[in-house]
Amino acid sequence: MSEFQDRNLTCVDCGAQFVFTAGEQQFFRDKNFKNEPKRCKACKTKRQAAGAPFAKVETSALCDQCGRQTTVPFRPTQGRPVYCRECFQGRKVPAAATAAAH
Repeated sequence: MSEFQDRNLTCVDCGAQFVFTAGEQQFFRDKNFKNEPKRCKACKTKRQAAGAPFAKVETSALCDQCGRQTTVPFRPTQGRPVYCRECFQGRKVPAAATAAAH
């Protein structure tokens, strides 16, 4: 017997019932998704076509180069540096300068 069974959910946009299949539940678990789907396929497609953005993450962090407080549009991961806008822009090396150096 499968660990998952098809379940009926209610769309938050149109109120229609839709099936959250056992296979989809397995996929969600495998990807470590914490939330169930909120919208039926039609409303999800309509929302994506309208260009609705995904929830943006804004995280406060300290710049690894200058030490200033900054906000970045992602969740920093351990072992990867975080830069403020100015330090990040300063790290970009024009491709022509790199090619000329070689």
